[in-house]
Amino acid sequence: MATDASFDPKQRFTDGITNKLVACYVEEDMRDCVLVRVYGERTELLVDRENEVRNFQLLRAHGCAPKLYCTFQNGLCYEYMQGVALGPEHIREPRLFRLIALEMAKIHTIHANGSLPRPTLWHKMHNYFTLVKSEINPSLSTDVPKVEVLEQELAWLKEHLSQLESPVVFCHNDLLCKNIIYDSTKGHVRFIDYEYAGYNYQAFDIGNHFNEFAGVNEVDYCQYPTRETQLQWLSFYLQAQKGMAVTAGEVERLYVQVNKFALASHFFWALWALIQNQYSTINFDFLRYAVIRFNQYFKVKPQVSALEMPK
Repeated sequence: MATDASFDPKQRFTDGITNKLVACYVEEDMRDCVLVRVYGERTELLVDRENEVRNFQLLRAHGCAPKLYCTFQNGLCYEYMQGVALGPEHIREPRLFRLIALEMAKIHTIHANGSLPRPTLWHKMHNYFTLVKSEINPSLSTDVPKVEVLEQELAWLKEHLSQLESPVVFCHNDLLCKNIIYDSTKGHVRFIDYEYAGYNYQAFDIGNHFNEFAGVNEVDYCQYPTRETQLQWLSFYLQAQKGMAVTAGEVERLYVQVNKFALASHFFWALWALIQNQYSTINFDFLRYAVIRFNQYFKVKPQVSALEMPK
């Protein structure tokens, strides 16, 4: 969950909550700018760095990522992408969320190899849960559910969501606002930071993005997109993916899948935040963030569970 921000020459970006990011440039217009990212403390527990580089190169080959100049033991160096990092207020605008839907549809068509891809969600979630269970004491806060409860919920999520038949596609998996760069001169958006990218459920990538309408630093789930906004967004996405008009039933089906997988997104990032709380040196209240995500998970679970797939 790394983020980028606007900055002054040779200053460190301050919005990232996974890594440290430094911009290096000579010209004031920043056309010669390169970005150097130094990985956060113990983030190898959360991120497969070799996989990240492969994903970076794959996305670059499809015109969806900047140039990767080099990698080193604890970081990498890559091209600065012209444009503005968006905020929650921007991704709610139909003009911009149409562009985001189109770019996501494009990334979801990427195929790295001929084999049938497997979703990374359950494997990663299991690894995170195992770390929480063995190395972290979740009872450090009375607001964090007990390990037994987390185990039950993880089993429920896997059983419930695996039945939804959401296609497995190449996903970004961390599409928070600051990972979306809007270039007004070219009229498009590009996604940055591919640490969590990989094959996953289509509905997870979209549901995770919808959760990010609430923001990260000041989380407000009143900003979660309304049903009307979601249906419009999903129509843009499906039309771009299929290259033709789509039926209301197709949009409704994806709507149900997305909102159910948004539950898994809450659970995933809550576990992630508990691990970050233990190891990260970045100035961010990870424990508070974990509690917020768990609380929202349990708050919306009853109504989301009740959603039925259209016949």
